[in-house]
Formats: sequence, C-alpha cells, structure tokens
Amino acid sequence: MTIRNKGKRLNGYRKNYVVFDLETTGINQNYDVIIEISAVKVCEGEIVGEYSTLVNPGRHIPAGATAVNGITDEMVKDAPDIKEAMAGFLDFIGNSVLVGHNIHTFDMNFAYDAAWQALGKELCNDYIDTLYMARSCLPQLAHHRLTDVSEYFQINTEGAHRALNDCIMNQKCFEELGVIWKEKEKKAAAAGNGTGKSGGKGNAEGDGDLECPRCGGMLCLRKGKFGAFYGCVNFPACRYTRNT
Repeated sequence: MTIRNKGKRLNGYRKNYVVFDLETTGINQNYDVIIEISAVKVCEGEIVGEYSTLVNPGRHIPAGATAVNGITDEMVKDAPDIKEAMAGFLDFIGNSVLVGHNIHTFDMNFAYDAAWQALGKELCNDYIDTLYMARSCLPQLAHHRLTDVSEYFQINTEGAHRALNDCIMNQKCFEELGVIWKEKEKKAAAAGNGTGKSGGKGNAEGDGDLECPRCGGMLCLRKGKFGAFYGCVNFPACRYTRNT
C-alpha cells in the first residue's frame, strides 16, 4: 500500500488558489499514468495564469481513455515526459491551496506519485475537493459530477474531460459554491448567537469563520447529550469539537 504524505483536505472558500486537473491512461493508480496536466491560478476570484501540457506516457494510450478525453498517441508523441511536465506544474503551483473535483481520491494521488517517482519530491499542498463541497452545498442534486454541478449553475460544459477546460469550468463552479458556503457559515454563526458563550459573535473562536483548527473543515453547531457544541463537518475523520 502506497503511503502518501499529502497535505490536508480543507473545506470552505478561499480567494486565492490553484485549480488543477489531470487526464490519465485509466483509473488504476498502481498502473495508469498521467497524459495531461492543467492548472489555473486564481487571485481574488479571478484567473491570473495558467499551466497546461500534454504528457508523453511512453506507452500506448488505451482506446478506453481516448474515448473519454480524446487524447491519442499521435497527440502526445512530441509532448514532454512526466519529469519535465511535473516540474513545470510544481513550479506553477508553489505552495498554493489546490482546488479540484474528485481530487481527494484521484488527482492528488496521481500527482503525488508522479512528483515522487519522477522528481523525488512530495506534493504536500493543502487542497479543497469540490466534490465534497458540492455534496454539502447542493444536496438536492442526484449526482455531483463536475458536469452536473456546472449545469446546475448554467456553466458551459463544452470540452469537458480535457484538463484545461475542466479547470476553467471548475473554477467557475468553485466561485458559485463559495457563495453558498459562505451563506451556510453565516447561518451557522447566527445559530450560535443565542447559545451562550461566543460573546455574541456567533463562531467557535469568538472571531473568525468557523474553521476547524485541526483539519480546516467548517465547524457546525450541533446538539449532544450535554448540550450544544461545535463539531467538524469532517466527522468521523476529524473529531474536533469546541464548546459554544
């Protein structure tokens, strides 16, 4: 079993971040490899830079992968290898918080393994997975694929499953989800105003934004056997609690 020293999975909205997406030869993290890396850098909610490259995997791209992303052997024959592509990606992202859809169990693992195997470097950036965010903000949706979330927000999905297009699409989704998330935080803070010890400021720290100091998730007001308390939305993975 691969042990990865990844950064923390955070929840909530950030104004400055890097959205990234990968295309691969398949979904098997022990065998398949990256064939495209794209990322867009965002400051104050606006895209200020992008990085995108195909990657020559040094092997045949299966027809099943090509059917999904449209990337062929011919397209990658003159592309950089993973060492060059990953070095450029790491330089581009720096220590930014990363954002992506379904990256917690997929893209982060592929990127981490590629950085380690090709460059001997660990990918330790903290990250936000918009799949989890969408499930929390849009529970009414039957499915939470990136295209489902995009269609809900009336964002154009043309060109889906190419890395740069997915980055741009997801950046727009993240901004929309951020609006909903901040409303959720306001409601949680308002609910905390009448619970006693928050000094009337409605959050777990007395000032701040109801962020879990352990994992970065949002703290929500809950009721337990001994009364109201703040608990992390990442429970049971994170069991941080705080008195109201």
